[in-house]
Amino acid sequence: MVIKEDLKRRKITKKGNSNLSKEEKTLLQQIRNQTKEWNKNNVTRTKAYLDFYRLHPEVHWAFLGHMVSRNGGWNMTDLKGELLSRLLSNREKRSFFFFLERGNWLIFHDAYPQFLLYHESLKRNKPFFHLFPFLNISVFMESIWSYFWENRHVSILTIALIINEQSYLEKRVIQNHLYKNEVFNKLEFKLQDVLSFNHILFPYVRNSVLHLAGQTLHQFDSIHERILLGKRLYAVLFNNKELLKSAEKWANSTPHTGSRKDYWPHIFNNVHEGLPGKSYQLHLKSCSLRPGARRIYSPRLEIAWKNVKHVEAEEGDWFVDFLVLNYFSELAETVDGEIENEYCKTLERLELAALAKKAISILD
Repeated sequence: MVIKEDLKRRKITKKGNSNLSKEEKTLLQQIRNQTKEWNKNNVTRTKAYLDFYRLHPEVHWAFLGHMVSRNGGWNMTDLKGELLSRLLSNREKRSFFFFLERGNWLIFHDAYPQFLLYHESLKRNKPFFHLFPFLNISVFMESIWSYFWENRHVSILTIALIINEQSYLEKRVIQNHLYKNEVFNKLEFKLQDVLSFNHILFPYVRNSVLHLAGQTLHQFDSIHERILLGKRLYAVLFNNKELLKSAEKWANSTPHTGSRKDYWPHIFNNVHEGLPGKSYQLHLKSCSLRPGARRIYSPRLEIAWKNVKHVEAEEGDWFVDFLVLNYFSELAETVDGEIENEYCKTLERLELAALAKKAISILD
């Protein structure tokens, strides 16, 4: 494989700025500044991905990243929404939020500079991927983008970015002892897994009706499962041209706010319609509101959480093993993306848990 041979020739080294031209130094600082500007919160990141995809639709991951980032925002606001807020303590909400926010921040911190360097390479008609090490981007992606520059193989680039981002997160977040103790080992994380609350939803419109496609992840702490999920999500979005076109149209016409009202305003509202202190009443039946029921509270991100000032990303290159190249193989199964019924059942189970206020009962 050409990529494997190229990777063998490259060395993972920490490079200094001394040999850079003035143009290169200026470009690097410009990219750092732009990345920082758009990496303020989940809403700004999600918009930046979509803006880039509009400019460069050949970079499929930008739209995949946009849609997955929307889900990250919805998961963040769920913690302050009407269902999960009844099942978690304030400390648990904060722990879950910082876990989601750190991962969202890190992926953007790594992926967006790659996009900007690609954009500048096109604009200046010469590749600048040799600058990746100065931005702490893996040698793996330096090789992949160089290959893409010559061959325009869009699926190779997309799958490589899926591999890269999940590998980039592995030690920095998933294996971080703080998140292992505060998130993965908590009962509530197991609760989300049992309730299949790790749904990734892709809204799209068909025959003037909004539908949901997507996939569900159960073993979030498994890098293998996360990479396979990324490949399945890519297949759901891009293997069906009609669905892709509809999802793009929905995304372009629906600004991301973090509230689940973005896709289901008939069920969710970003204004709390209930009375403070009133006991929870069931709202849903078969993904419709019960007669007389009010909508479920799902706040906007800016209302739910303040912006976070992050510490610098940990340095180091994750790429050490050529075995990751095996992920470029075709998926073994056919992926249809049907998720709406499963998601409806999840919401109903969460409502029952919120009504009982005892999440442990779901696990018995």
